[in-house]
Amino acid sequence: MQDFVESLSAIVGRENVLTAEAQCAAYEEDWRGRYKGRARCVVRPADAGEVAAVVKACAEAAVPLVPQGGNTGLVGGSVPHPDQSEVVVSLSRLNRVRDLDLDNSTITVEAGCTLASVQAAAAMQGRLFPLSLASEGSCQIGGNLSSNAGGVQVLRYGNMRELTLGLEVVLPDGRIWNGLRGLRKDNTGYDLKQLFIGAEGTLGIITAATLKLFPPQASRVVAWLAVPDVRRAIALLGLLRQRTAERLTAFEIVSSAAHELTLKKMTGLVRPLQEISSWYVLAELADSDPQADLAGQMEAVLAQAFEADLVLDAAISASEAQARSLWELRENISEAQKKDGISIKHDISVPVSRIPDFIEEADAALSSAFPGVRIVAFGHAGDGNLHYNPSMAEGGACNAAFIDRTPEVNRIVHDIAHQLGGSISAEHGLGQLKRQEIRRYKSEVELDLMRAVKRVFDPAGIMNPGKVL
Repeated sequence: MQDFVESLSAIVGRENVLTAEAQCAAYEEDWRGRYKGRARCVVRPADAGEVAAVVKACAEAAVPLVPQGGNTGLVGGSVPHPDQSEVVVSLSRLNRVRDLDLDNSTITVEAGCTLASVQAAAAMQGRLFPLSLASEGSCQIGGNLSSNAGGVQVLRYGNMRELTLGLEVVLPDGRIWNGLRGLRKDNTGYDLKQLFIGAEGTLGIITAATLKLFPPQASRVVAWLAVPDVRRAIALLGLLRQRTAERLTAFEIVSSAAHELTLKKMTGLVRPLQEISSWYVLAELADSDPQADLAGQMEAVLAQAFEADLVLDAAISASEAQARSLWELRENISEAQKKDGISIKHDISVPVSRIPDFIEEADAALSSAFPGVRIVAFGHAGDGNLHYNPSMAEGGACNAAFIDRTPEVNRIVHDIAHQLGGSISAEHGLGQLKRQEIRRYKSEVELDLMRAVKRVFDPAGIMNPGKVL
């Protein structure tokens, strides 16, 4: 062990190889506190060359690695197992912007850059990097890529896969693949970057990426809407898309349970409507034209929606401060749930048209199987992604007993999503949490292909073992 640590120290410097329990603790537990492991050590390389040397040393010693970004994941994909056999490779020191090409509308950044810092670097040059997550101040680009992050603006801009033109990756044998091409057209064989995006570090370590940029949003308006039910919320989405086209950047739905919990647990939030409804919608319009009359357009669409009984009440932002305060009601839901206690998290997706069916069927099935269950449901209805999180509201022993039955709850929720043509993981990934569960829903052909890809890239199985597969 000591000789191995010394070999890593020779690569990255002794101060960047952490072995003490207190030093490693933050790297060994996930954000939710669900997974806690113990690493052999934590290594913090400074550039792709050092990452490559660390990976090569681990490969030669047959020591498995766990790549880690901001460690904000929700499925245990970035933490080690408890057996102290793995090296955690933290990418946080790879935090440089390598290039910003305004004519090509691209930015090339290292994997340890936080999402917020990439957004800021783009904004300083009058551009927009549109990926937006509640954890953007701490999550890192490498993790965003490895989980194919989505967030709240997928409706207009797409998820991380669609925002990426090129990658630099350290392979499991220590070689560096430089695929940092800022090309929108490149039909020269297999698109290798797509294999690493969403792979959760099981095929290699992403060290840099070339990402798409867009014109900035010079004006926006946000509406918080009370709606009668989810079916009419989806009808409202269709109306907004038809009337506003690409100006519609976000369409989120929030259940009453999620809204009331957030108001209760988080300080400084203001209830925007007196109308208490079963469901709410947060809709955003944005435009690169600072003179665009987005408020007028939103009001015109909502007037039609009121006439069609799609909306019960509405609050429309009249300033950027008001727009931010409405978004805070949505972005603080996960933190409110964390303060409330443990719940069973689901990150499902179904075709947008089947969202009402999923909620009706899953609500009914869970209420029948677990009387008194509280379901905190919210998410990105514009792209079919729901966070559907049941628990027992009274907490304590009752909720602990419910959490112990997680496999039964998962089976109900995931079976319904699958039957509706959906996925059990829309944007969080599989990690440790769902690597067994996915076997129920993927065909043996698909699993065989995934295993074959893993064997080609990582025949020794050292790259983030026990995750995804």
